[in-house]
Amino acid sequence: MPRFTPFRAVRYPTDTNFDAVVAPPYDVLSAEQVRYHHDRDPHNITRIDVPTGDDRYARAGALYRQWLDEGVLVADEAPTLTVYRLRFTDPTGAERTISGVLGGLEVVDEGAGGVLPHERTTPKASTDRLDLTRATGANLSPVWGLSLAAGLTDLLAEPGEPVAAVTDDADGFRVEHLLERITDPDRIAAITELIGTDDVLIADGHHRYGVARSYRDEVRTATGRTDTAAEDTLVFVNELVADQLSVAAIHRLYRGIAADTLRSAIGDRFDLAALDADHPDARPDPATLARMEAEGFLTLITAEGAWTMTPKPGAFDDVRALDGVWLEETLADLTAEVSYQHGVEEVLSAVGSGDAVAGVLIRPVGVAEIERTAREGLLMPPKSTFFTPKLKTGFVIRDLS
Repeated sequence: MPRFTPFRAVRYPTDTNFDAVVAPPYDVLSAEQVRYHHDRDPHNITRIDVPTGDDRYARAGALYRQWLDEGVLVADEAPTLTVYRLRFTDPTGAERTISGVLGGLEVVDEGAGGVLPHERTTPKASTDRLDLTRATGANLSPVWGLSLAAGLTDLLAEPGEPVAAVTDDADGFRVEHLLERITDPDRIAAITELIGTDDVLIADGHHRYGVARSYRDEVRTATGRTDTAAEDTLVFVNELVADQLSVAAIHRLYRGIAADTLRSAIGDRFDLAALDADHPDARPDPATLARMEAEGFLTLITAEGAWTMTPKPGAFDDVRALDGVWLEETLADLTAEVSYQHGVEEVLSAVGSGDAVAGVLIRPVGVAEIERTAREGLLMPPKSTFFTPKLKTGFVIRDLS
């Protein structure tokens, strides 16, 4: 089972205007958004986490060390854990609170168990995160992990020392980000011991965790040691429980194939019907997603229209009941290029502009299915889940020196 440890967290001082210095994770920021955050404050975390221009990694590392020297960032006096709560009303109107904890999670070899991927990942050739880790000697953006150990939520219920708070609407709905420091050794021990009793499933940040593995191996080779800070990486862990998590679907876009060919292949396993029989030109909207959940269909979108996709009786009797798996099975013999998009409007825009030949809206994966897949040691298709809201970068940094 994975080791979970406290560490001397590096933070902005508690009197900081956190709204000006923290930011969404690097992998959801456009170039324009990066510029916006760079300009918000001379100490915005993106200046280190998403550096730009020539020699950007060296400059990011130098800036990180400068901020430490100047007191812009300060390290806790002793190893701590940090409770991170996200309070929000999800798109369905349900009020949720995600209560998790930031600590150092063991970096394990691929396939070793303890820390599990929950979906197949798409290759990423970029060494950006590894170069940044080398230059800064720090974990800047947390991986999001789901603990399969029951009882973590209860252990985190008691408030800790408030250290930061931000409220924003960046994820399409209002989100409160609340950070609390835990210094009590007994409470730290109880939390770390519980997390260490069962697997942790990576919800978001598979690439970051893979980078941590590469960095750990580099440090082992350079030092001959297996007891450095690189043996763990910064992870937010919360309990895998349905009432906390808000899981959205990531829809499919198809290119490099004729729309008629794609529709014909889909028709082999799905019954197709107009999305709205009374209005043939009707296009999907957010209400369509609710219909899909209630009535059990997917939605095909092409330039010619939109159709419900209802599985034919017996079509997937021997296939796991996941929309992404059904699509892979249905289109296995085609050479279409597939990409991923989590917004309905973005899918409509891609198809309407001709950037994509077709799109398929799928339903979100339930928490029970996420746990079942993990327990059975299986992987979902790439981009099966989109966990919201996103954690902020900058609240807690884990120094590796």
